[in-house]
Amino acid sequence: MTTLYGISNCDTVRKARKWLEARGVAFEFHDFRKQGLGTDKIEHWCNTAGLDKVLNKRGATWRQLPDEVKATTDAAALQALMVEQPTLIKRPVLELDDGRVEVGFKDTDYAALFD
Repeated sequence: MTTLYGISNCDTVRKARKWLEARGVAFEFHDFRKQGLGTDKIEHWCNTAGLDKVLNKRGATWRQLPDEVKATTDAAALQALMVEQPTLIKRPVLELDDGRVEVGFKDTDYAALFD
């Protein structure tokens, strides 16, 4: 089953959900603010899509972190931080049945996956 991960009140997640629904793509939605995420899931995303793509350094949550935390380059520490504060994850994350991972939403990228 294709799973869309995100936060229900995020505009970009809403756009992705509407896009999938309009094209009849069967998917499950996982609100990681409410349902949480495990380290293994975040590690899979980072290994598949890349840490730089999964970690959202442009959001308010990142900007509010202490400078010493933002300066870390340790992937395991950053992944643990994303488990603790899931709003640090760029949204949405689309995980396909075959294990592919798409981070963020662009209709052209989604069209390439499904159309």
